[in-house]
Amino acid sequence: MPCSPRVDVNTFLDNRPMGARQWLVVVLGFIVLAFDGFDTTSIGFVAPALIDDWGITRQALGPVMMAGLLGLAFGAMAAGPLADRYGRKSVIVGSVFFFGLWSLACAYAVDVTSLTVLRFLTGVGLGASMPNTATLVSEFGPRRRRSHMVTGIYCGFTIGAALGGLGSEWLIQHFGWRSVMVVGGVLPIAFALVLLATLPESIGFLAQHARFKSRLLRIVNQIAQGIADNTTVFYSSEEKVQNKSSVAALFAPSYRLGTCMIWVTLFMGLLTMYLLSSWLPLLSRDAGLSMGQAAVIGSLLQVGGVLGNFTTGMKMDRWDHHVVVGLTLLGGGLSAVLIALQQPTMEVLCPLILLLGYFINGVNTGSYALATQFYPTAMRATGVSWATGIGRFGAISGAGIGALMLAANWSFSQVFLFIFLPSSLGVLAMIIKGRHGHSSLKTATQK
Repeated sequence: MPCSPRVDVNTFLDNRPMGARQWLVVVLGFIVLAFDGFDTTSIGFVAPALIDDWGITRQALGPVMMAGLLGLAFGAMAAGPLADRYGRKSVIVGSVFFFGLWSLACAYAVDVTSLTVLRFLTGVGLGASMPNTATLVSEFGPRRRRSHMVTGIYCGFTIGAALGGLGSEWLIQHFGWRSVMVVGGVLPIAFALVLLATLPESIGFLAQHARFKSRLLRIVNQIAQGIADNTTVFYSSEEKVQNKSSVAALFAPSYRLGTCMIWVTLFMGLLTMYLLSSWLPLLSRDAGLSMGQAAVIGSLLQVGGVLGNFTTGMKMDRWDHHVVVGLTLLGGGLSAVLIALQQPTMEVLCPLILLLGYFINGVNTGSYALATQFYPTAMRATGVSWATGIGRFGAISGAGIGALMLAANWSFSQVFLFIFLPSSLGVLAMIIKGRHGHSSLKTATQK
């Protein structure tokens, strides 16, 4: 293949078949999110055993739940600008090592206070890894498959969370709840070394910095052998964005409305998901199910999410992004109402929780995919990470609201009826963005 004198890194991948290097990024991203899912939800699965071991009340775990989620928000919002400045790879590798280290430390917690601090630090690493992994995967994907690739790696999160439920039950029975934290720490630490050796940097990011041209040449030629040499000029057809790493750029006229509506959607979606992820096992046990049955119900929520994640991106690559996310939100709200109207038995809950997981997980991954395509490369990591961070405050609210509901002795049905409210607000946000924010999906100039 003759060398091209000019290569547009913004469209370079669009008309090419997926190559081995791109699939490598997808697989590594999937595994990162699997570890992320395991460690993020592990505290919910060990909660019943932890309560019995320490002799504490359910409400006493509220600070532990919220501290981890606060760390997720802080990590996401801090890491996005760093990834736009220093690269996606370094932030991803560092964050995986960081959350593995502190998850391992959680195994040695001696009381609620120490566990609260350690879960916050674990959350910082978890919060940094997820949005930057999504950003990197989107930048290695052709436009025609980008949403599917982003939502596809989020199947890793839900699979990791589901394995957390099933694996936690076995680990707790044989080795105690601390073993769950050990597994959630050692494996990510080892995998961080694999990422350091094998994960490539974003082509779009490298093209913005002349000092990285040799790395850019190597990666481009690994994807399309012989297409570039030292004389090749790399450029991007995206219009230039001033203050490219500044959070203020998210509120430029072309991005302001879309930014706010994505934030609202993720806030409501994560509120719902983390309310259930944090408290569903306890809610199920209080409704009369055994501890083993409660763990299965919690896992089914994540299994449904795998299906939702996988298909949401496919739909978004084919149909209007806003319509797909809005209808997914509506489906989640209606599923929750249907659950509230039923008696909480395994026969009834298993299919309905699977359906609910399909929708509520699909909402969040669809919103991440929407964000990766809404922002240009120069501010994409910041945009996606800040959307994730703001959404995490919804997760914190969900965990806190769940604790208050339990303290107020809300019934199983009342909790699920409540879920219709945040789902409806998310639908409204997507309607507003869909009507007024389509132009923002195109690249805009920061004035």
